[in-house]
This record gives sequence, structure tokens and C-alpha cells, in this order.
Amino acid sequence: MAELLAEAKYYCISELATPCEQALMKKEREAEPICRVPLITSQKEEQLLINSTAKPVVKLLINRHNNKYSYTSTSDDNLLKNIELFDKLSLRFSGRVLFIKDVIGSSEICCWSYYGHGKKVAEVCCTSIVYATDKKHTKVEFPEARIYEEALNILLYENRNGPDQELMQATSTRGAVAGMSSYTSDEEEERERLGLARLRSLVN
Repeated sequence: MAELLAEAKYYCISELATPCEQALMKKEREAEPICRVPLITSQKEEQLLINSTAKPVVKLLINRHNNKYSYTSTSDDNLLKNIELFDKLSLRFSGRVLFIKDVIGSSEICCWSYYGHGKKVAEVCCTSIVYATDKKHTKVEFPEARIYEEALNILLYENRNGPDQELMQATSTRGAVAGMSSYTSDEEEERERLGLARLRSLVN
């Protein structure tokens, strides 16, 4: 349409240029968003979304309103980090993965779920109960490496009957640094750090 408008203006055909401009303006107003993230309103809707798409699915459940126990000092910050990573992954892989967000309430507070071919294949729960001297507290964590790992693994369900185990190993935090060097058990933390850096590079 833009090319046709340019031609109409070049040859001074106002009868054609005007409707072309109107059509382009209408198209801009009705432009489809590049990234859509459905908010689940019921479990029935969730199952319908998961079963009706050919894409792998990543769901983030967020329920900050669960205040059964007070939160630890780092929980709010980690909750935001989980949400920010979800948004980042949504923008990066929206064309290949269906991202959905669950905010309707649950006993869980922050949990990632991964679905392939309509079935749950992995889950990363980010909350736990910790015991202080006087009372229990809810702790929200940000297991970034696990989230990246499972997000990359779920991509293996694209156009496949099942995941490729060798590729799953390659996207794991251990597999991401495999073959680089031989590490002792004392260097496990360094291996995890290198693996996380490798996973980040695959996503960015």
C-alpha cells in the first residue's frame, strides 16, 4: 500500500493517493501488537489456551496477595526479578512460545510452568517457607539459571514429536559449560556461573 501511495503521488494521481493514505492510517490504528500475553481468568481458560496452540507454553503464576506468612526482606525484589525476566522472555520468544500469566490466585506465590504438546513437562517453584526464631516467613527466590534452562528446553518441543535429549543436555547449566574444562567438586559454583552466562548469551 505504501508503494502504491508513492506511485500515486509521483504521478500526481490524487484520486488514488487519498484513499491510499486513508487505508494506511486505518491500518496503523488497527495494528496488531507484536507481543501478546494472555491473563488467565479461570483454569478452564488456561487448559483451553494450552491445548489449542501448537506452540510450547510458558506460564508464570504470580500471587503476591498470599499473605499467610510475612515475606523475607529479599522476597519483593526477587518477585520483581521473576516478572521482569518473564517480560524479557515474552518479548524475545513471543513468535515461538505462548506466554501466559496467571494472577487469579492460588496457594502458590511465584511459580513457572512449562508445557509441550499440551502437557506440563517442567516446573520451577520460586517460594519456600523458612523458619525464624519467632515465626514462619515466606521466601521468594529467583532461580535464574533454572528458569533460563527450562525456557530453552521448552523450545525443543517446537515442530517435534518429543524433545531431543542431546539438545536438552546442551541447554542445561551443566551442559552449557561441558567440554570447556575439567572441574573439581570445589568449583561447582564457578561451573554454575559460567553455565548461566552461556544461557544468557543464548537468550539475548
